[in-house]
Amino acid sequence: MRILIVGAGSTGGYFGARLVQAGRDVTFLVRPARAAALRANGLRVLSPLGDFGVAPRVVEAAALEGAFDIVLVAVKAFGLAAAIEDFAPAVGPGTMILPVLNGMKHIDDLRARFGPERVLGGVCRVSTTLDAQGRIVHLAPLHELVYGELDGQRTARIEALHAFMSDAGFDARLSTRIAQDLWDKWILLATLGGICALARGNVGEIAASDGGADFVRAFLAEAAAVAGAAGFAPRPQVVDHTLGVLTAAGSALTSSMYRDLMAGERVEADQILGDLRARALRAGVAVPLVSAACVQLDVHQHRLHPRPAPFALDAPACIRGEQALDSRPSAAPPPAPT
Repeated sequence: MRILIVGAGSTGGYFGARLVQAGRDVTFLVRPARAAALRANGLRVLSPLGDFGVAPRVVEAAALEGAFDIVLVAVKAFGLAAAIEDFAPAVGPGTMILPVLNGMKHIDDLRARFGPERVLGGVCRVSTTLDAQGRIVHLAPLHELVYGELDGQRTARIEALHAFMSDAGFDARLSTRIAQDLWDKWILLATLGGICALARGNVGEIAASDGGADFVRAFLAEAAAVAGAAGFAPRPQVVDHTLGVLTAAGSALTSSMYRDLMAGERVEADQILGDLRARALRAGVAVPLVSAACVQLDVHQHRLHPRPAPFALDAPACIRGEQALDSRPSAAPPPAPT
């Protein structure tokens, strides 16, 4: 099987490098500057499991030809629209599109463009970043890739994908409940991003504040209520585990969205919080804390990119960007798994 990795940033680059190391047929679709750097220096991974490097096969959008068996989409949410245009020539009748973005809006967008039969569900759990030299820094041993048919079936193609991903240097898991997995992760990330943005602190600082734990519980309850209204209520043990992570004493955990916010960069607010609020409004679920976080982040986005249109209550929170394929370096550990 042939796989096209859309983006060689910290997430796509990490899993793609592992697949190359395992001898799989891998091509990276990247921007010209990233392509030049990868051709000159290779793709380097610094990991607690052992550093390694590979010589990746790279292609730019203008030179992309022929269909691939798998297209792994690993871009920032605000870069998805542009990325879709870039990788569209690689999608044929039998292509499986495996996105590893957060939330659910990207699933809707990909299905609308390519048809529901071509889109799988994917969840990755890995803590990575790019350093100033463009190397991928793997910050913790966790490196899991979960995938499945969105209707839960064990089809011949998903079994073939599982065989391709297995024994490739990371934890690969075939799920028959990938839609629930996506919602469970979304609840975690939305709550983490929202509480950090509103409280302007990490998990430990919020937990230590007066009323901090109750604030986290209330935010989590809003996110879980939206999931429940969509038919994907989290199991009690998932809620308990998530609450434990987000109220851990002394934890330095923050969300990547919060770190981007504090660094003055564009944030993935539309995908993580804006779409959650839009779904809540359509379902008649009250989400005052989610809405407050959306306003907070929209003000930030508006400062970066002023626009005449006011914030719309029935739309995702923040403006969309043009960046598609490559991730930016990020510091401020420890990040949440993405």
